[in-house]
Amino acid sequence: MKRFIFALLGIFAIVSTTNAQKKKTSGAIQFEATVDPAAMASASGIQLSDQIKARMPSSSKTNFELLFTATNASYMPVEEIEDSNGAGGGGGGMGRMMMRFGGAGGNREYYYTFADKGLTEVFDLNDTTYYMPNKLTLSTSGPIGSMRMGGGNSRDTTKAKPTPPPTVEVVKTDSTKQILGFTCHQVIVKSTRAIKILDMDKNVVEETKIWYTKDLGFDFSPNPKMWTEGAVLAIEGRGNKIVATSIDYRSVSAKDVTAPKKAQLITEEEYKTKMDNMMKRFRQNRPAGGNFGGGRPIIIGN
Repeated sequence: MKRFIFALLGIFAIVSTTNAQKKKTSGAIQFEATVDPAAMASASGIQLSDQIKARMPSSSKTNFELLFTATNASYMPVEEIEDSNGAGGGGGGMGRMMMRFGGAGGNREYYYTFADKGLTEVFDLNDTTYYMPNKLTLSTSGPIGSMRMGGGNSRDTTKAKPTPPPTVEVVKTDSTKQILGFTCHQVIVKSTRAIKILDMDKNVVEETKIWYTKDLGFDFSPNPKMWTEGAVLAIEGRGNKIVATSIDYRSVSAKDVTAPKKAQLITEEEYKTKMDNMMKRFRQNRPAGGNFGGGRPIIIGN
Protein backbone atom coordinates (compact mmCIF):
# COMPACT_ATOMS: atom_id res chain seq x y z
CA MET A 1 0.00 0.00 0.00
CA LYS A 2 2.82 2.38 0.94
CA ARG A 3 4.57 1.61 -2.35
CA PHE A 4 1.36 2.39 -4.20
CA ILE A 5 0.97 5.73 -2.38
CA PHE A 6 4.61 6.68 -3.05
CA ALA A 7 4.22 5.74 -6.72
CA LEU A 8 1.03 7.79 -6.97
CA LEU A 9 2.70 10.78 -5.35
CA GLY A 10 5.57 10.39 -7.81
CA ILE A 11 3.17 10.45 -10.76
CA PHE A 12 1.49 13.60 -9.38
CA ALA A 13 4.88 15.27 -8.99
CA ILE A 14 5.83 14.47 -12.60
CA VAL A 15 2.48 15.74 -13.91
CA SER A 16 2.72 18.92 -11.83
CA THR A 17 6.26 19.57 -13.07
CA THR A 18 5.23 18.96 -16.67
CA ASN A 19 2.26 21.31 -16.35
CA ALA A 20 4.45 24.00 -14.77
CA GLN A 21 6.94 23.67 -17.63
CA LYS A 22 4.13 23.97 -20.17
CA LYS A 23 2.82 27.12 -18.51
CA LYS A 24 6.24 28.75 -18.68
CA THR A 25 6.74 28.23 -22.41
CA SER A 26 4.31 31.01 -23.31
CA GLY A 27 2.97 34.19 -21.81
CA ALA A 28 3.14 38.00 -21.75
CA ILE A 29 5.61 40.47 -20.25
CA GLN A 30 4.61 44.09 -19.74
CA PHE A 31 7.20 46.86 -20.15
CA GLU A 32 7.07 50.55 -19.25
CA ALA A 33 9.24 53.10 -21.04
CA THR A 34 9.98 56.50 -19.50
CA VAL A 35 11.54 59.36 -21.45
CA ASP A 36 12.79 62.76 -20.29
CA PRO A 37 13.64 64.64 -23.54
CA ALA A 38 15.54 67.47 -21.84
CA ALA A 39 17.77 65.03 -19.95
CA MET A 40 18.42 63.09 -23.16
CA ALA A 41 19.46 66.26 -24.97
CA SER A 42 21.75 67.17 -22.07
CA ALA A 43 23.33 63.70 -22.23
CA SER A 44 24.14 64.38 -25.88
CA GLY A 45 25.85 67.66 -25.03
CA ILE A 46 23.02 69.94 -26.21
CA GLN A 47 22.08 72.97 -24.14
CA LEU A 48 18.38 73.71 -24.61
CA SER A 49 16.88 77.17 -24.29
CA ASP A 50 14.05 77.80 -21.83
CA GLN A 51 11.75 78.27 -24.85
CA ILE A 52 12.50 74.78 -26.17
CA LYS A 53 12.20 73.19 -22.72
CA ALA A 54 8.77 74.78 -22.26
CA ARG A 55 7.54 73.10 -25.45
CA MET A 56 8.90 69.67 -24.54
CA PRO A 57 7.12 67.17 -22.28
CA SER A 58 8.87 66.93 -18.91
CA SER A 59 8.44 63.17 -19.06
CA SER A 60 6.56 60.61 -21.13
CA LYS A 61 5.50 57.04 -20.42
CA THR A 62 4.59 54.31 -22.87
CA ASN A 63 3.54 50.73 -22.21
CA PHE A 64 4.68 47.81 -24.36
CA GLU A 65 3.82 44.11 -24.35
CA LEU A 66 5.94 41.10 -25.25
CA LEU A 67 3.96 37.99 -26.20
CA PHE A 68 6.08 34.85 -26.37
CA THR A 69 5.82 31.15 -27.16
CA ALA A 70 8.52 28.49 -27.13
CA THR A 71 9.76 29.60 -30.58
CA ASN A 72 8.53 33.12 -31.36
CA ALA A 73 7.58 36.47 -29.85
CA SER A 74 5.99 39.79 -30.75
CA TYR A 75 6.60 43.17 -29.16
CA MET A 76 4.53 46.34 -29.63
CA PRO A 77 3.04 49.35 -27.81
CA VAL A 78 -0.26 48.77 -26.07
CA GLU A 79 -1.44 52.35 -25.47
CA GLU A 80 -0.81 55.93 -26.47
CA ILE A 81 1.96 57.95 -24.86
CA GLU A 82 1.06 60.09 -21.84
CA ASP A 83 2.82 63.41 -21.25
CA SER A 84 3.08 64.55 -17.65
CA ASN A 85 2.51 68.21 -18.54
CA GLY A 86 0.60 67.96 -21.80
CA ALA A 87 3.78 68.86 -23.71
CA GLY A 88 2.74 72.51 -23.95
CA GLY A 89 1.54 73.97 -27.23
CA GLY A 90 1.84 71.50 -30.07
CA GLY A 91 3.40 68.91 -27.77
CA GLY A 92 1.61 65.92 -29.30
CA GLY A 93 4.01 65.77 -32.23
CA MET A 94 7.01 66.03 -29.95
CA GLY A 95 5.57 63.26 -27.76
CA ARG A 96 5.12 60.95 -30.73
CA MET A 97 8.63 61.73 -31.95
CA MET A 98 10.12 60.89 -28.57
CA MET A 99 8.19 57.60 -28.36
CA ARG A 100 10.71 55.82 -30.52
CA PHE A 101 13.45 56.17 -27.92
CA GLY A 102 11.47 54.12 -25.37
CA GLY A 103 12.23 50.68 -26.72
CA ALA A 104 11.41 49.21 -30.09
CA GLY A 105 9.62 52.32 -31.30
CA GLY A 106 6.29 54.10 -31.10
CA ASN A 107 4.14 52.54 -33.82
CA ARG A 108 6.35 49.64 -34.87
CA GLU A 109 5.65 45.99 -34.34
CA TYR A 110 8.56 43.59 -33.85
CA TYR A 111 8.38 39.84 -34.43
CA TYR A 112 11.15 37.60 -33.10
CA THR A 113 12.25 34.09 -34.08
CA PHE A 114 14.33 32.57 -31.30
CA ALA A 115 16.14 29.89 -33.31
CA ASP A 116 18.15 32.35 -35.44
CA LYS A 117 17.91 35.49 -33.25
CA GLY A 118 16.01 37.05 -36.13
CA LEU A 119 13.37 39.73 -36.05
CA THR A 120 11.02 41.43 -38.47
CA GLU A 121 10.10 45.11 -38.12
CA VAL A 122 6.62 46.03 -39.38
CA PHE A 123 5.68 49.69 -39.78
CA ASP A 124 3.68 52.16 -41.88
CA LEU A 125 5.40 54.78 -44.02
CA ASN A 126 3.62 57.02 -46.55
CA ASP A 127 0.42 54.94 -46.40
CA THR A 128 2.32 51.72 -47.11
CA THR A 129 2.93 48.87 -44.64
CA TYR A 130 6.51 47.57 -44.82
CA TYR A 131 8.38 44.71 -43.23
CA MET A 132 12.13 44.84 -42.72
CA PRO A 133 14.15 41.72 -41.82
CA ASN A 134 16.83 42.25 -39.20
CA LYS A 135 18.73 40.65 -36.32
CA LEU A 136 19.22 41.22 -32.63
CA THR A 137 22.47 43.13 -32.33
CA LEU A 138 24.39 45.87 -30.55
CA SER A 139 24.29 49.01 -32.66
CA THR A 140 27.59 50.71 -33.44
CA SER A 141 25.74 54.00 -33.99
CA GLY A 142 25.37 54.57 -30.25
CA PRO A 143 22.70 54.15 -27.57
CA ILE A 144 20.39 56.89 -28.87
CA GLY A 145 19.97 58.81 -32.10
CA SER A 146 22.56 61.49 -32.74
CA MET A 147 21.55 65.07 -32.09
CA ARG A 148 23.25 67.99 -33.75
CA MET A 149 22.73 71.69 -34.19
CA GLY A 150 22.37 72.92 -37.76
CA GLY A 151 22.28 76.29 -39.46
CA GLY A 152 19.04 78.24 -39.65
CA ASN A 153 19.19 79.17 -43.35
CA SER A 154 16.42 77.29 -45.17
CA ARG A 155 18.00 78.13 -48.54
CA ASP A 156 21.31 76.53 -47.62
CA THR A 157 21.66 73.61 -50.06
CA THR A 158 25.10 72.49 -48.90
CA LYS A 159 25.23 68.90 -47.73
CA ALA A 160 25.93 68.25 -44.08
CA LYS A 161 29.14 66.40 -43.37
CA PRO A 162 28.54 62.77 -42.37
CA THR A 163 28.80 62.21 -38.64
CA PRO A 164 31.62 59.79 -37.79
CA PRO A 165 30.48 56.65 -35.97
CA PRO A 166 31.03 56.65 -32.20
CA THR A 167 33.51 54.49 -30.36
CA VAL A 168 31.51 51.81 -28.54
CA GLU A 169 32.84 49.85 -25.56
CA VAL A 170 30.96 46.99 -23.88
CA VAL A 171 31.75 46.42 -20.20
CA LYS A 172 30.43 43.34 -18.38
CA THR A 173 30.06 43.94 -14.66
CA ASP A 174 29.46 41.71 -11.65
CA SER A 175 26.31 43.63 -10.73
CA THR A 176 23.02 41.74 -10.56
CA LYS A 177 19.47 42.60 -9.57
CA GLN A 178 16.10 40.92 -9.46
CA ILE A 179 13.50 41.84 -12.09
CA LEU A 180 10.22 39.90 -12.01
CA GLY A 181 11.97 37.29 -9.88
CA PHE A 182 14.70 36.67 -12.45
CA THR A 183 18.39 37.27 -11.73
CA CYS A 184 19.55 39.90 -14.23
CA HIS A 185 23.18 40.66 -15.07
CA GLN A 186 24.46 44.10 -16.02
CA VAL A 187 26.26 45.17 -19.18
CA ILE A 188 27.30 48.81 -19.64
CA VAL A 189 27.54 50.17 -23.18
CA LYS A 190 29.83 53.23 -23.36
CA SER A 191 29.53 55.34 -26.49
CA THR A 192 31.96 58.20 -27.22
CA ARG A 193 30.76 60.47 -30.01
CA ALA A 194 32.40 63.50 -31.60
CA ILE A 195 29.78 66.17 -32.28
CA LYS A 196 29.70 69.81 -33.29
CA ILE A 197 27.62 72.24 -31.25
CA LEU A 198 27.51 75.87 -32.31
CA ASP A 199 30.68 75.38 -34.38
CA MET A 200 32.51 73.82 -31.42
CA ASP A 201 33.83 70.24 -31.50
CA LYS A 202 33.01 68.16 -28.41
CA ASN A 203 33.31 64.54 -27.32
CA VAL A 204 30.15 63.29 -25.64
CA VAL A 205 30.22 60.06 -23.61
CA GLU A 206 26.94 58.23 -23.07
CA GLU A 207 26.46 55.19 -20.84
CA THR A 208 23.58 52.76 -21.19
CA LYS A 209 22.96 49.95 -18.72
CA ILE A 210 21.50 46.70 -20.06
CA TRP A 211 20.02 44.16 -17.62
CA TYR A 212 19.54 40.67 -19.06
CA THR A 213 18.65 37.21 -17.82
CA LYS A 214 19.18 33.75 -19.26
CA ASP A 215 16.50 32.20 -17.04
CA LEU A 216 13.71 32.77 -19.59
CA GLY A 217 15.42 30.53 -22.13
CA PHE A 218 15.22 32.88 -25.13
CA ASP A 219 16.94 35.96 -26.56
CA PHE A 220 15.12 39.29 -26.69
CA SER A 221 15.53 43.02 -26.20
CA PRO A 222 12.91 45.79 -26.09
CA ASN A 223 15.41 47.71 -28.22
CA PRO A 224 16.71 45.29 -30.90
CA LYS A 225 19.79 47.48 -31.40
CA MET A 226 20.73 47.25 -27.71
CA TRP A 227 21.34 43.55 -27.11
CA THR A 228 24.35 41.45 -26.14
CA GLU A 229 22.85 38.20 -24.81
CA GLY A 230 19.85 36.64 -23.07
CA ALA A 231 16.46 38.26 -22.56
CA VAL A 232 16.82 41.96 -21.73
CA LEU A 233 14.36 43.06 -19.03
CA ALA A 234 15.65 46.61 -18.51
CA ILE A 235 17.62 49.29 -20.37
CA GLU A 236 18.66 52.42 -18.50
CA GLY A 237 20.13 55.54 -20.08
CA ARG A 238 20.32 59.16 -19.05
CA GLY A 239 16.81 60.51 -19.38
CA ASN A 240 15.32 57.31 -20.76
CA LYS A 241 14.69 53.82 -19.45
CA ILE A 242 12.51 50.81 -20.10
CA VAL A 243 11.84 48.05 -17.60
CA ALA A 244 9.71 44.91 -17.37
CA THR A 245 6.92 45.45 -14.84
CA SER A 246 4.97 42.16 -14.84
CA ILE A 247 4.84 38.67 -16.34
CA ASP A 248 1.84 36.46 -16.92
CA TYR A 249 2.28 32.84 -18.04
CA ARG A 250 -0.62 31.96 -20.33
CA SER A 251 -1.48 30.42 -23.66
CA VAL A 252 -0.45 32.57 -26.66
CA SER A 253 -1.71 32.01 -30.20
CA ALA A 254 0.89 31.42 -32.93
CA LYS A 255 -0.91 34.09 -34.97
CA ASP A 256 -0.13 36.72 -32.33
CA VAL A 257 3.63 36.14 -32.62
CA THR A 258 3.82 35.81 -36.43
CA ALA A 259 4.52 38.78 -38.69
CA PRO A 260 1.62 39.77 -40.99
CA LYS A 261 1.99 38.53 -44.55
CA LYS A 262 0.36 41.56 -46.21
CA ALA A 263 3.34 43.92 -46.11
CA GLN A 264 5.93 45.12 -48.60
CA LEU A 265 9.58 44.14 -48.19
CA ILE A 266 12.06 46.95 -47.58
CA THR A 267 15.76 46.60 -46.81
CA GLU A 268 17.58 48.67 -44.19
CA GLU A 269 19.47 50.48 -46.97
CA GLU A 270 16.23 51.32 -48.81
CA TYR A 271 14.66 52.55 -45.58
CA LYS A 272 17.65 54.79 -44.84
CA THR A 273 17.45 56.26 -48.36
CA LYS A 274 13.74 57.03 -47.91
CA MET A 275 14.37 58.74 -44.56
CA ASP A 276 17.30 60.74 -45.97
CA ASN A 277 15.12 61.95 -48.84
CA MET A 278 12.34 62.93 -46.44
CA MET A 279 14.84 64.90 -44.34
CA LYS A 280 16.15 66.69 -47.44
CA ARG A 281 12.63 67.70 -48.44
CA PHE A 282 12.00 68.92 -44.90
CA ARG A 283 15.11 71.11 -44.97
CA GLN A 284 14.22 72.54 -48.38
CA ASN A 285 10.60 73.33 -47.47
CA ARG A 286 11.04 74.71 -43.97
CA PRO A 287 10.48 78.48 -43.74
CA ALA A 288 13.39 80.76 -42.91
CA GLY A 289 13.48 81.51 -39.19
CA GLY A 290 10.47 79.27 -38.59
CA ASN A 291 12.26 76.77 -36.35
CA PHE A 292 11.83 76.73 -32.63
CA GLY A 293 15.02 77.46 -30.75
CA GLY A 294 15.98 80.76 -32.38
CA GLY A 295 16.62 79.54 -35.93
CA ARG A 296 18.91 76.68 -34.98
CA PRO A 297 16.88 73.47 -35.24
CA ILE A 298 17.54 70.27 -33.39
CA ILE A 299 17.78 67.43 -35.89
CA ILE A 300 17.33 63.95 -34.50
CA GLY A 301 18.91 61.35 -36.73
CA ASN A 302 18.46 57.58 -37.00
